[in-house]
Amino acid sequence: MNTSQERDSFQDAFIKNFICVALGIIISHINGVFVYTSCKNAVFYGNSRYILYIHLVTNDMVMLSITVGLHVVSYAVPFVQVSLCCFLLLLCNVTARNTPLNLAGMAIERYIAVCKPLHHPQICTVKRTYILICLIWMASIIPALADVFIIIALKPLTFFNSNTLCILWNVFTTQQHRDRATVVQVMFMLFVWLTLFYTYFMILHTAKNACTDQASAKKAQNTILLHGAQLLFSMLSYIAPFIDMYLVPLFPKSRSKILFTTFLLTHILPRLLSPLIYGIRDQQLVKYVKGYFSCNHEHASQVKPH
Repeated sequence: MNTSQERDSFQDAFIKNFICVALGIIISHINGVFVYTSCKNAVFYGNSRYILYIHLVTNDMVMLSITVGLHVVSYAVPFVQVSLCCFLLLLCNVTARNTPLNLAGMAIERYIAVCKPLHHPQICTVKRTYILICLIWMASIIPALADVFIIIALKPLTFFNSNTLCILWNVFTTQQHRDRATVVQVMFMLFVWLTLFYTYFMILHTAKNACTDQASAKKAQNTILLHGAQLLFSMLSYIAPFIDMYLVPLFPKSRSKILFTTFLLTHILPRLLSPLIYGIRDQQLVKYVKGYFSCNHEHASQVKPH
């Protein structure tokens, strides 16, 4: 979040917030179209692959709304109550952690579909998919709650009634918070990257088998590679503070522009990757979208799944 609003003129502040809100609305609208279309057709919400995709873009919409909201609030009402700020930051952190874990789950589903096609209907059931989503949320919520317990243990309860600029390290200020965050992020990223590498090379190995559907295997490989690219963009949010610390001293007169640019590149634009990587590439989903949002709505009910 851009913390340099005290140096921005009204015009600069208006332009920055307009860009953030406009991008947030556009990206959320695109994601919302795919979510709406998926939820209106049983062929999608009865399929584990699409359930994970719906969860991914819905999660991104929540994170994007909070992130853009905090950015606007930092200009309009810089200081907010710590308890409210703490809740918003925790929800933002949880949804941010959900993204890489969800990508790992989608990679595993593609691995099972290509490498174990006969077992896919039994393994990737709707019930098990929702259980996986619950586990993803639990894995993300537990570290977030640990941050709250650290505050309760080290600071007086009156701290929650005080006002602060709603930035992560203004609330979670202790070294324990930083140590916990580092350990958790390393563990999460290690698990996700190992999952992506394993599933990709297993699909690559299976694709060499003449009995395998080569087109499906190739598409699964490309999907996992794109998940890796998406994960790289998601990881930019973790290194954004270091980018700012390196660039701001080099270009002190451009501090505000640097902070705003890194904010856009690491927090806003990566949320656009989900519909581009997984939604638009899916011909079946795109066909339903065209059917629902064309003038001829009857066409949507006539579209048959492949």
